[in-house]
Amino acid sequence: MKALTIFLTALLFFTPTASAEMRKGEKIIYAISPVGSAEYNDLGIVDYQGEEFWLVTFRTKVPGFSDLEKIYADPKTELPIRVERYIHWPLSEEYIVEEYDPRHNAQVNRRYIKGKLTNEYKFKSDGPYHNAILLPFVLREKKNLNIGWSVKVRVPEEFTVKFDKIEEVKVQGKMVKAYHFSSQPDQFEIWISDDKERLPVVIKGTSYSMYLQSHVK
Repeated sequence: MKALTIFLTALLFFTPTASAEMRKGEKIIYAISPVGSAEYNDLGIVDYQGEEFWLVTFRTKVPGFSDLEKIYADPKTELPIRVERYIHWPLSEEYIVEEYDPRHNAQVNRRYIKGKLTNEYKFKSDGPYHNAILLPFVLREKKNLNIGWSVKVRVPEEFTVKFDKIEEVKVQGKMVKAYHFSSQPDQFEIWISDDKERLPVVIKGTSYSMYLQSHVK
């Protein structure tokens, strides 16, 4: 019974309501508070090593640090399969590969410096792992939700994400009606616009906030 419950919960959350190809070419730019910027790009369906994946990139820039993430996901489930991170510090560079195995609820992260493997971390759970960057863009595809809807996600820590209210949030100097999602434990909040675009307009973590600055379809 427990395994069935996990399967049905995963199916409910990770079955997309729109094709990944539908948003190909979309670009969203965020201002990061206290300082910085981020850019999301949807590259649609691409071929990677003979398989088709949904590819998005997310570049974060703050003083003294930049991080480009290439996120490959299953276009049918929107679950991440592989993430490549190119991190730049003033005096060093890192390359991180995150490999996800949804069938076995596993994840492996490897960190490289100057081409040499320096760290490896393995994770195993009772449900599939998600990617923290991709999460708001998967949530936006969930339609016809009732207040109180919730689901467990792992990034890789386990959280319960809950749609708890519809409220107005300030974006670019004006108030926007949005769906509010919170996490338990309390680590992040996500606001998704209540309109046809369903944009993640505000994303807040424990030490930063991101506010939508521009959107190009």
